[in-house]
Amino acid sequence: MKNLTVLVCLLALGVAGGSALTRPLNADSAAVVSAATAALPGNEAGAARTFTGRISLMDGKYVLVSGTATFHLDNQEKAKAFDGQNVKVTGTLDAATNTIQVADIQAA
Repeated sequence: MKNLTVLVCLLALGVAGGSALTRPLNADSAAVVSAATAALPGNEAGAARTFTGRISLMDGKYVLVSGTATFHLDNQEKAKAFDGQNVKVTGTLDAATNTIQVADIQAA
């Protein structure tokens, strides 16, 4: 019986949330999805990933602001070239320091 109740709840959530899945993502939503995907279990440390957001100068250091998340960037020279721009950063996330080891940065 408990399994049936859980199944009914999940189906109800699926129907209610289904319309949200058909809408296109705006830039802010895409950034949040990217940041959330980067933090999912199964995205092992050391695996290169793509993060999207805006390069900003914060406390004298360039960071990637992605939705509500802020990531430090280990390659300040590459980041400086994209100051204030929306970008895609490819690299590996060090979760302990919240720092992306940057492999590449491209304008988005």
